[in-house]
Amino acid sequence: MKIDRHGRAKILTPIEIQLLFNSGLQNSRDRALFGICLYTACRITEACTLRRKDVFDEKRRVRSELIIRKANTKGKLATRTIWVGEELRSLLIDYNPPSYQWFLFPGRHGKGHINPDSAARILREACRIVGIEGASTHSFRRTALTIMSDARIPLRVIQEVSGHRTLDELQKYLEVRPEQVRGAIASLSMLSHVGKTRYHDLDIDLNTSSQEVDCSLSPDNESL
Repeated sequence: MKIDRHGRAKILTPIEIQLLFNSGLQNSRDRALFGICLYTACRITEACTLRRKDVFDEKRRVRSELIIRKANTKGKLATRTIWVGEELRSLLIDYNPPSYQWFLFPGRHGKGHINPDSAARILREACRIVGIEGASTHSFRRTALTIMSDARIPLRVIQEVSGHRTLDELQKYLEVRPEQVRGAIASLSMLSHVGKTRYHDLDIDLNTSSQEVDCSLSPDNESL
């Protein structure tokens, strides 16, 4: 968990996500900004630098896929195209900025794009309002990637969404929770020693079976 900007960003629970989007974030712009971070697993810088036309068409309709441009990705590795789900679509429709806007999330006085540090301050205030500790802008990315991993989505597919250079880098983001560790240990119950047949018991069973076979073959026990 991250405290005073130290440590790893926490994984958000479903309840915490609902609190943030329903009570913490105060306007449609902020909900759309962090909705993109959550529902596309992108980095905060990637979300802040989106152009309006990367998300909306000329008729102000939400595109079926949004584009994260190569120039705005970490390491400038590759452009990513990510499908827009219904949850994100509803947040974007609610926000829907004017068509003359160049950046999806403009900076102060409409100049440039919103600064990632400004976005971080917005989130800290939202977390304060709803009483969430240890979250940061990176929490949305870590939460999204961990949920996909829990859903048994192949890592190679998750990597396509996240834009990580290697699978090793991706795996560092995935949360291993205490209940998962307990589940792993619980799976060993199949190895329980209780009720297992012991070797000397097996010998007795075999001897008994042999005696029964011998008796059944004696002339006195013939049925004919």
